[in-house]
Amino acid sequence: MANQLAPQNYQDCIDACQNCAVACDACAQACLQEEDVKMMARCIELDRDCAKLCYTAVTFMASGSQFAHQVCELCAQVCDACAEECEQHAAHMDHCRQCAEACRRCAEACRSMVSMAA
Repeated sequence: MANQLAPQNYQDCIDACQNCAVACDACAQACLQEEDVKMMARCIELDRDCAKLCYTAVTFMASGSQFAHQVCELCAQVCDACAEECEQHAAHMDHCRQCAEACRRCAEACRSMVSMAA
């Protein structure tokens, strides 16, 4: 069900950020289960940063904050970085592939929201 409190034009971005945050949290957890966890350290770090920022962006948009577009600009940048890292592992780790896809969708939604707010 759509959040009735959120400005309607933010809803697609809110949904993309929520989906991305969940994908990042799941990816970080799955990376911790990999045989060579040390190799996955950068991925885990970016997953966690991205998830936190996505959740933050959701709260800024849901409250109609005047700073939502700035948070979403940063969110898009972090999503891009996370996607790039996950794409390096995507061929042999499905959780990284799924995370990269969610990050790319979120970055696109955030950029669309920012351009609407401009």
